[in-house]
Amino acid sequence: MGLAFFGLTFDTVAQARAAIFTQIHEIVFHGKGGYDWNTVYNMPIWLRRFTFSKIHGFYTEEKEILEKKSSGGKQTVINSDGTVKTPNLFQKPSPAKSPVKYG
Repeated sequence: MGLAFFGLTFDTVAQARAAIFTQIHEIVFHGKGGYDWNTVYNMPIWLRRFTFSKIHGFYTEEKEILEKKSSGGKQTVINSDGTVKTPNLFQKPSPAKSPVKYG
């Protein structure tokens, strides 16, 4: 029949349950031992959503910081013309400057 009880139908119940259990799993897993499954399952919905958003925000910010750090120090072994860069160890030393002459 497809009667809706608070907006849930037979088609959307499975998706709603999956979303709830995914959220509970994410809080328990990424909470690093701070939460157990039963505690999160019995949390008020507003508190579970708040906790989930805080954990999500923390890991998103951490990911951005790590990406900035890793992209800032990227070095490549290929020159812009396609040749391989010679390591500093094997490069010829630059010619020494002439000694300074005094007076």
